[in-house]
Amino acid sequence: MKNYLIVGASSGIGKALAERLALTGSTVWGTFHSTQPEPHSGIAFHHLNILDENISLDFLPETLDGIAYCPGSITLKPFHRIPPADFVIDYQLQVIGAVKVIQSVLPRLKRSSGASILLFSTVAVQTGFNFHSMVSASKGAVEGLTKALAAEFAPGVRVNCIAPSITDTTLASSLLNTEEKKQSNAQRHPLKRVGAADDIASLAEFLLTDRSSWMTGQIVHIDGGISTLKV
Repeated sequence: MKNYLIVGASSGIGKALAERLALTGSTVWGTFHSTQPEPHSGIAFHHLNILDENISLDFLPETLDGIAYCPGSITLKPFHRIPPADFVIDYQLQVIGAVKVIQSVLPRLKRSSGASILLFSTVAVQTGFNFHSMVSASKGAVEGLTKALAAEFAPGVRVNCIAPSITDTTLASSLLNTEEKKQSNAQRHPLKRVGAADDIASLAEFLLTDRSSWMTGQIVHIDGGISTLKV
């Protein structure tokens, strides 16, 4: 039986991933900040504010087999309207938060016989989109962190990253809050739909578990084809 930590497990992709792992019989710890999670018999929830100067993960067991860092934000504005301080705040959440968690649990991961770290980026890092400067800057750093840590932690701890396109979750609700917006975003993708949380969670489960034991340092795109196809 494996032990997993899902940071940001109360909604969206994190919730779908935690529930998938719990169904396999693994022991799952999930954190939440502002969204109160629905009770789940297979998930132990703990409140965590990743922006606090000091975070505590003392509730975790001595050995941890995998972590997924799921918190994020999507702020789309013209570059000239974004105060530089907002870039710093976004970086604190998307990058420094991941650094805090990884540093805190690294000794636990190293006790596992095959641990895995999973981070999240966005298709916008490698495929430039209008108004995505802030999220692309932070997630670009996440992709660099993924590759650096994968090299540093090999062979004991694998590190991979998922780069999705727009997914129908609470995080993207302002972009998909009308049927017209959903259809407009769907038509931008070769597969003519936006992603669902479970689309991403199925890949996340694969990357966290031993089924992907020969993969590390990868940025895996799951994006309805938008990053590579013109149709």
